[in-house]
Amino acid sequence: MTTTSYTPSNNANIAMQVLAALVGGFIIFLAAILVWSLGYQLVYAGRIFPGVSVAGVDLSGMSPADASVTLNQRLAFPYSGQILLRDGERIWAASPAELGMVFDASASAQSAYKLGRSGGLFGAFGDQLDARRTGTSADAAIIFDQSVAYAYLQRLAFEIDQQPIEANLHIQGIEVVARPGQMGRYLNVDSTLIALSNQLETFRDGEVHIFVDEVPPALLDVSSQAEVARQILSAPLRLSLPGANEFQDPGPWVFNVETVANMLVVQKRTSDNGSNLEVALEAGVLHEILTGIAAEVDRPAENARFIFNDDTRQLEVLQTSLIGRIVDMEASKAFIHDQILAGAHDIPVQVISDTPTVVETTSAAELGITELVHSETSYFYGSSPERIQNITTAALAFHGVLIAPGETFSMASVLGDISLENGYAEALIIYGGRTIKGVGGGVCQVSTTLFRTAFFSGMPIAERHSHAYRVYYYEQSASGGREASLVGLDATVYIPLVDFQFTNNTPNWLLMETYPDGSARRLTWKFYSTSDGRSVDWQTSGPQNIVPAPEPLFQVNDELEKNEIEQVDWDAEGADVAVNRTVFRDGSILFEDAFNTHYEPWQAVCEYGAGTEDVEKKAKKAGLCQ
Repeated sequence: MTTTSYTPSNNANIAMQVLAALVGGFIIFLAAILVWSLGYQLVYAGRIFPGVSVAGVDLSGMSPADASVTLNQRLAFPYSGQILLRDGERIWAASPAELGMVFDASASAQSAYKLGRSGGLFGAFGDQLDARRTGTSADAAIIFDQSVAYAYLQRLAFEIDQQPIEANLHIQGIEVVARPGQMGRYLNVDSTLIALSNQLETFRDGEVHIFVDEVPPALLDVSSQAEVARQILSAPLRLSLPGANEFQDPGPWVFNVETVANMLVVQKRTSDNGSNLEVALEAGVLHEILTGIAAEVDRPAENARFIFNDDTRQLEVLQTSLIGRIVDMEASKAFIHDQILAGAHDIPVQVISDTPTVVETTSAAELGITELVHSETSYFYGSSPERIQNITTAALAFHGVLIAPGETFSMASVLGDISLENGYAEALIIYGGRTIKGVGGGVCQVSTTLFRTAFFSGMPIAERHSHAYRVYYYEQSASGGREASLVGLDATVYIPLVDFQFTNNTPNWLLMETYPDGSARRLTWKFYSTSDGRSVDWQTSGPQNIVPAPEPLFQVNDELEKNEIEQVDWDAEGADVAVNRTVFRDGSILFEDAFNTHYEPWQAVCEYGAGTEDVEKKAKKAGLCQ
């Protein structure tokens, strides 16, 4: 048996032999590649390697110049190609050239020529081998002018862009017409430009999706508001008083559907949550409606009325107090608005109670009423029954009325409507520069008496208007004659335009009592309170700058018979009167005021029937217009 032994030196020799073989083989491999590459490049010197193409055009073996010519001939894509731009069902077709694409054949040929000639030995060899075996496409040199594409897309935007349309709701007759909103659409040029660029780089026909941004309108859907409007118009609107007594209280107030439709408005509301439409009753119309209802409903609280018993020095009840009610305008508007939007058609008006200050159980001591502080009497001899009726009616309206400390009292607040329905008759009044018959003639006897009572009791006068001319009723003394000192102490009222007001500037309540006496032709007005020590000093100039009355006027009245003559106005001298008053309290001046009155001269007027002769002579004989 032969035994072979291995030593370390033998192993090293073997390894060296193997390594030498590998290195030799690799060198041979490199040499082969180098020979191939150099030989391949020598064979295709100045020509494009086999298997190389640009955009599908085979350029194998061509020189760059020939390749450029071939590409120009074969690749007309920028002009013959077609790019479709789509927006839903709408399509626009354009050539790549129209979109800014330009093909550079020379640069593309150079790109094809360089393929396999760069990347080092192995890179070049790999490219050459890949091109020969499977074919390789060189990049086409494309110039894409985005400004041209941008301009093209901007033109498309004129066709595509659409502003959002707000939803609309309006009332046509009693019909509710609603139109939904529409989304706004705007071409997104930048995003579309990117997609277009990607498609052009493929050098193939294709379709590009147009990017469109949608913008919703502030109001897109108003169907719910339209339903609210239809519900409102489904039945008449009925407003009423809560807990109304059908025999005593006004209402209900019913508005038919046509009327409600004319009252409806559709208004835009903006909040933190965005914009919305609101259906409501027009605020001005609703206010007008409620104002009319308030005129019927409002009933101010009435204090109890009393008379002062001079013997017991206590109050005696004439009339119990009355709780008032007032339409709460703002609360009613809000409540009606909410209820009508909720579908209600029978809605109560919101009313608040007005509580009287003085009730029938209030005592004289609580009000500070302990004595008669002043009394004034005027006379009206020669008054007609109608005038006496009006004086009595108006005066009794103030009987037992209380005035609070610091309150400015208005005659209008008590008189209210002077009408036949309220117990007044037609009598002579001054109106439009003439003395004519009118409802309430004689009420100024009442205002004049109150003025004098307030004047001589030392109360501040807040509003006073004199008559246009001197009226002899207001200058009468107890004996029936004229008293010059009373000239300038009259006061006229013509509700609601002309009022008389004075202020109770004492710390106590003031009770007024009125005593008209038609048979004695006098009116007495009393103030009860507690004296605060005030007194009145006054002076009058008496009538000054007297102007005689014009000559009487005689005029035909077709309603009179022949030889019938009537005096319809009476003459009066014009004059100026100055009355000055000083009010003292405990010897010190409390305040001073003045009342300057100007009276126009007044003309007597007689009317006669047509055909009457010697009118002035007959009038004088009858004691008229003298």
